[in-house]
Amino acid sequence: MTTLSTPPPGSTNRTSDTAAKEPSTRRSRRGARSASARLGRRRGNTGFVLACLLPALVLFAVFMVYPTMNVFRTSLYTWGGFSPDKDFVGLDNFRQLLDDDQFVRAFQNTVALMVVVTVVTMGMGLFLAAIMTRQRLRGRNLYRFVLYIPNVLSVVVIAAIFSAVYDQDNGLLNGTLRLLSLDGLQQVWLGNQDIVLYSVAIAMVWQSLGYYMVLYMAGMASIPEELYEASALDGASATRQFFSITLPLIWQSLRTTLTFFVMSAVNLSFVLVRAMTGGGPDGSSDVLLNYMYRQAYTNSSYGYGMAIGVVIFAFSFLVSLLVNRATKREPLQF
Repeated sequence: MTTLSTPPPGSTNRTSDTAAKEPSTRRSRRGARSASARLGRRRGNTGFVLACLLPALVLFAVFMVYPTMNVFRTSLYTWGGFSPDKDFVGLDNFRQLLDDDQFVRAFQNTVALMVVVTVVTMGMGLFLAAIMTRQRLRGRNLYRFVLYIPNVLSVVVIAAIFSAVYDQDNGLLNGTLRLLSLDGLQQVWLGNQDIVLYSVAIAMVWQSLGYYMVLYMAGMASIPEELYEASALDGASATRQFFSITLPLIWQSLRTTLTFFVMSAVNLSFVLVRAMTGGGPDGSSDVLLNYMYRQAYTNSSYGYGMAIGVVIFAFSFLVSLLVNRATKREPLQF
């Protein structure tokens, strides 16, 4: 006779509970393994990104961060640039700048060129871009190409071109005035203290205009035509459309290019002044970078020149910050 054993009370429930818990346990283990795999892949991606960025970071530190810090450090010394002897003078170089009339004049010329060239270049660039984009001009691709050519040329080449144009005897400008019987308007364009800065400004505008015109044309071309059609039905003129539609919708592009141009104008003015006038006559066209170069590498006042470099760095940073703050607004989308 066979005896059937009866399971103790509650054993069936425990077995079923254990069986029910096993799938959830396996799911939790698979979830933990997948989370661990994702974490490992993320760490692997982070390592790969850092490995790719490391060469650029090293180059940036070696060629940008260290030289910049060295400029700040050298500005605190009196040093000729070649001898091993350096005399620590603290902020004396910066105090000397305040009494340096040539430095003050170079600073004024830099600010004047920056303001005049920025306003003219940005204004003409927007105007020409609007015409090229909104008006159906015959041969506008040719105009765009001709206006963009100066940006392709080297700045030194542009300086040589304008030096030939401004030549007193055989220059294109004075020759044209003689041809038109306007001899009284002939000038020594690069030798007259009253007009030499404007002569350099014209060369800077000519070099930069085409590049910014093309940038603004790209921004204007992305604006939907329906906005202009709707405004035209409401009776808006071309001028009204420009200030109410075009300008607000390309504002971010304008803001970026404005900051970029303000900083690049400092370098551009140095190259043109160095190649065209050397800062003359009598310092009337001198700019900060040219004066710094002359002090550091011509007058063997390297520490004093680096103090001027620190002022240029701080001035450029401050102007960029002010331009960003002054032009900040909510971006418009279409």
